[in-house]
Amino acid sequence: MALLTSEYRPPKFLRGSHVETIFPALTRRFRIKYNRSRIPTKDGDFLDLDWSRVGSRRLVIVTHGLEACSKDQYILGMVRAMNRAHFDCVAWNLRGCSGEPNLKIFTYHSGATYDLDEVVMHAIGLGAYREIYLIGFSLGGNLTLKFLGEPWKSVKSIKSAVAFSVPCDLEGCSIRLSQHDSQIYLKRFLRAFRRKVKMKAKQFPGLVNVDGLSKIKNFAEFDERFTAPMFGFKSAQDYWKKSSSLGFLKNIKTPSLLVSAKNDPFLSASCFPEKEVKRHKYLHGEFPEHGGHCGFSMFDSDGLNYAEKRAVRFITEGF
Repeated sequence: MALLTSEYRPPKFLRGSHVETIFPALTRRFRIKYNRSRIPTKDGDFLDLDWSRVGSRRLVIVTHGLEACSKDQYILGMVRAMNRAHFDCVAWNLRGCSGEPNLKIFTYHSGATYDLDEVVMHAIGLGAYREIYLIGFSLGGNLTLKFLGEPWKSVKSIKSAVAFSVPCDLEGCSIRLSQHDSQIYLKRFLRAFRRKVKMKAKQFPGLVNVDGLSKIKNFAEFDERFTAPMFGFKSAQDYWKKSSSLGFLKNIKTPSLLVSAKNDPFLSASCFPEKEVKRHKYLHGEFPEHGGHCGFSMFDSDGLNYAEKRAVRFITEGF
């Protein structure tokens, strides 16, 4: 559709990729009274969905990021914003992220759009909604855009979508997070990965080899050792290529908005597809200089940050 000039300007005292990323994660606090439902998956597992309803016929499906969940503050903030705009919301939890181990030996990966399809199909099947929208953050944004660019029948039921801080190119992000200034995030993710692998080793005795787990130092090593073979990919490179939304953007036929900050400490230059957006019929791109990763802080009287304001505007007004 267009490469947009962003209106986002961070507060003067809140500038810098790390402070813009970390400050809102530590200081924003919301409470949403969810109603949880559990749906079975086609492969014999389950997904936990957390609902916040206001009695609307319009539904927003919100997808969280890597090793997060429906209760992370950026998800709660978006749910609150969409509820205020008179949308029902469902924030679904990726496998193993809802507070209870999933049933399979594997959990999720960055391109596992089959689970998003299950959630959308469930929402359609309820028969309660005349309009369905998608919002995704980080890994959830990658899933959202990849899903829209794939031939799922359920995609036709999506009216529009917004994705924030999206690792469109997984290989590029793997390299970016290995750089010195982003090590703080890499180490946090690796700790979470190790815990999950050890949990699966206990859940499935003898089927998960944890030898050398503590020596894994980056995404490339982890994805080569665990992610790729667990999900049937030939290698980490094969996984990254097939799971990155970058290669699926050209197929999107749903009005969509991609918003990622140029100073995002997770994203490589390849995650800002300006050329693709300029000639795209359905995809808008907005790449502000500031915002950090899933940050976009604002201190307006309504309590909304820029991501929340932008999502509401795009979904309700289309620009």
